Order: sequence, then C-alpha cells, then structure tokens
Amino acid sequence: MRKAVLKITGVTSLLLCTGRLSAQTDVAQVAQQIGYLIDDALFFSDQYVTPATDAAIYQSASGWITSPKKTELWDVSFGLHTNVFFTPYRDRNFVIKNTDFSFFQLEQGTSASVPTALGDDSRVYLSGTLGGSPLRLRSPEGMNMNTVAYPYLQASVGLPFGTELVLKYSTKVKLKKSDYQVYGIGLKYNFSQYIKSLEAQKIHLAVLAGYGKEDVSFNFLNVKTDYGTLGINTINGTVDTWQFQLSASQEFGDLEFMGSFIASVSDVKYKVKGETGTIEQIIPLQKILNKRLEEIYKTRTNYIGEMSCKYNIDNFDVQTIVAFGKFVNTNVSLTYSFK
Repeated sequence: MRKAVLKITGVTSLLLCTGRLSAQTDVAQVAQQIGYLIDDALFFSDQYVTPATDAAIYQSASGWITSPKKTELWDVSFGLHTNVFFTPYRDRNFVIKNTDFSFFQLEQGTSASVPTALGDDSRVYLSGTLGGSPLRLRSPEGMNMNTVAYPYLQASVGLPFGTELVLKYSTKVKLKKSDYQVYGIGLKYNFSQYIKSLEAQKIHLAVLAGYGKEDVSFNFLNVKTDYGTLGINTINGTVDTWQFQLSASQEFGDLEFMGSFIASVSDVKYKVKGETGTIEQIIPLQKILNKRLEEIYKTRTNYIGEMSCKYNIDNFDVQTIVAFGKFVNTNVSLTYSFK
C-alpha cells in the first residue's frame, strides 16, 4: 500500500464517525481511493509547475553584474530593473493519458494536451469516483502570457580590494493566476585590476558568487467532494540558487559591452499553500500531500550565456541584458551611481 494510503488508514474511522460513510461502505477502499487521488495530484503537480520553476532560475540569473569594472571603495548605486521572460512554446503544454492516472480518467478521449503553468487558459475535465460519489476535476489553467515582465530593485556598494556587494529585491508581483518574488545577495570581485595591460585598454574581468531565492505560486486544483473541499487551490514552488559568474567587458567611450558565463545550482521545492479544505475535519490532506511533494523535489544545474550593452550618461547608466540557454530572458535597467 502506498505511503499516503498507510497514513490515511489511521484516520478512516473518523469517516464513519462523521456519518459521511455508511456502515456498508468499504472504508479501506475509500482510503485507497484517496491515496490514488494524491498520487494523481502528485503526478499532475510535477508536470504542471516544473516548467515555471525552471524558468524562474533564468529570470533571477540576469543582471547580477552590471559591469565587471572595479568599483571604487564605498561607491553606491541603485537601479530599477525590468525583467522580461519569453515563455517558450515547448514548455507551455504537456500530454496526459488515462494510463498516467490511478484515480482520474479523462471525460473525453484517452489522451489530451493540457497547459503547464506557463501555458494558455485551455482546460480539460477529469472524473473519478470517491466512496461511490462522482468527483469532477477541471485542469488548472496557465498564465496565458507570451512574455512575463516584472520589476525589481538592485543596489550595490564598493568594498575593499576591488569587491562589490550586490543586493536585489522585488516585492511580490501579481501575474495572471500566479505570484512571483525574488531576492538575493552576491559578491563580485574584479581581478583585471592586477593586469595593467588590460586596464589600459579598458578591458575588465570579474567573477561573482551569488545566492538568490525565487518564490512562485500558481492557482491549482479546485476540487470539491462529498467529503469536503480538498484545499489544494494553490501550489507554491521555491527555488534556492547558487550562481557563479565570469564576466568580461570593454569600454568604448560611453558604451560598455559585456559577455558572461553563468553556472548555477538550484534546489527546487514544492508546497501546497493557502486555506485548508473542509476535508481537513476528517484527514490532514494538505499535510500529507506536502510530505508526498518531497518526492518531486529537484536539483537543477544550468549553464547560461549572457550579453549586455550599457550606455553611460553622467551618473546614470542605461543597460540591456540578454541571457540565453534553455530559455531566453531579457533585462533592462536604469541605474544611478553616487560617486
């Protein structure tokens, strides 16, 4: 018997106590059905939200280094960044088949294409039977956005020995059917300061180590049963990323062109959040599902290229950055430096 079923059987007597099951009902069978339902929710969660958390890694990777040039001691800058992510078509949908499920079945056909969290607002219906009562599920919709744009703030301060502390933060941004937030801290070190021939040609080299946290939530499954609502309306993904970056640039008057290579390692975790369902009077379903979601935690390693162009106007810098790899992400910023 599966893990969820084993946990559920310890409380199945409560089903009888509440009067929601008759004495003739096979309690063990209902417990097994709830276990199968959780298995299906786990499968669907993985397919639905993983493309969005993978994309979040790229969204947070851009713009950490605005210039590899050495920052003078205690120089401070503040920037407003706008991140624009292009949702790729290949990650907007996935195919489900009746054979993928233990509890649910498609109401029409044996397979269907459904949106991921990055997909459109199309939907299909699945149905099952819980304790002899029919249960109907509408698949969750995607964001239905070709591009995802959000602003965030970034600040930096020059430290001794050619190092620079970088901070980034965004408030929780509400997108269509989702919320997104990112924040992080990084440390940049310029090492071209020791190579005078490069400095003479206005060529700059730097490395950065940074930590970022992305938090993304999506509307998920609004399921009602004869035993109460299930309370899995929102699924949350958190991504903890360590990023290592090597950047090189050259100045041409007021213009600076930069190229970077980024390697990142991200730990991705999932959790059902929000108001618990009324079924919690019978069984702690949200707690059980969150424990099962640990089975689809992931560690992602990404290698990302980045190119940028920056134009200086007195104390202001206007910059565009393009990051590319599995996804394409762009970043536009306006930065003011207190020199």
